[in-house]
Amino acid sequence: MTGKLITTTRVLARAAVLAASFLTIPSAQAEQPAGITRTDLQRHDLSAGGREAAQVRVDIAPGKAFGRHTHPGEEIIYVLAGTFEYDVAGKPPVTLKAGDVLFIPAGTVHAAKNVGDVTASELATYIVEKGKPLLTLVR
Repeated sequence: MTGKLITTTRVLARAAVLAASFLTIPSAQAEQPAGITRTDLQRHDLSAGGREAAQVRVDIAPGKAFGRHTHPGEEIIYVLAGTFEYDVAGKPPVTLKAGDVLFIPAGTVHAAKNVGDVTASELATYIVEKGKPLLTLVR
């Protein structure tokens, strides 16, 4: 692995752990992101200047939620398994199941919750501004 890729992977892993720790219910193991796993699959520069594409698999255990956050670009979601409820600012909540898709505009505050009884999984594709954090939590 190149130094830049290793550094990027470490930064994203730390951000995911930090985000999950803020978004899970406090417990004796609060330092562990119980119930939410973000797996970075790929990240590449685009031909559009200053933009990059990233793909992440997100798995959320039943009853768990990934709280309000934004991205510095568009997010395109494809639900792989389970049932999610998405709360996107300015729209009524929407429930999606395996095979459904959702588009979230750049900078839009949103959240996701697994409302089913099995682990819910999505493939999130981001088209974002290069050099900015992929995810920013909103209080």
